[in-house]
Amino acid sequence: MKEITNYEEYLEKNGTLTYSNVGTSMMPLLRQGKDLFTVTRKGPERCKAGDVVLYKRPPNRYVLHRVIAVRPKDYVILGDNCVSREYGITDRDILGVMTSYVRGKREHSTDYTGYRLYTFYIMHTLGPRVAVKKVYFRARRLAKRLIYGKNGKK
Repeated sequence: MKEITNYEEYLEKNGTLTYSNVGTSMMPLLRQGKDLFTVTRKGPERCKAGDVVLYKRPPNRYVLHRVIAVRPKDYVILGDNCVSREYGITDRDILGVMTSYVRGKREHSTDYTGYRLYTFYIMHTLGPRVAVKKVYFRARRLAKRLIYGKNGKK
């Protein structure tokens, strides 16, 4: 029996994948090492704005982020806790779509009203949230330079 070595093969064989995320890009929805998410293999249909998708970025990085815009040939994608949009992600790059997540001991479907309200909020406050985060990051970087000097060390 052949050993499964990547997410593509696992989704092809099983149809779904449940996993814990690494990183903070999808906070506050998914907390690193605490919450689980389930992805269902993507079919031939296009993703919708608001879908959280698992995609592969070269060379072999897997990323779970939200579709914020659907364009004719690709998608614009952004993590809920990120400021840099990703362009040029195609249907070929997307392995699956998140269908549920586990927070604490409760599993929530992406059809769950609370999740849908959260998605509405994330999608409709995108501009102001990103602008505030950019100002915060720049202010933090400036404060570090003032405190630690140009090299960032004491």
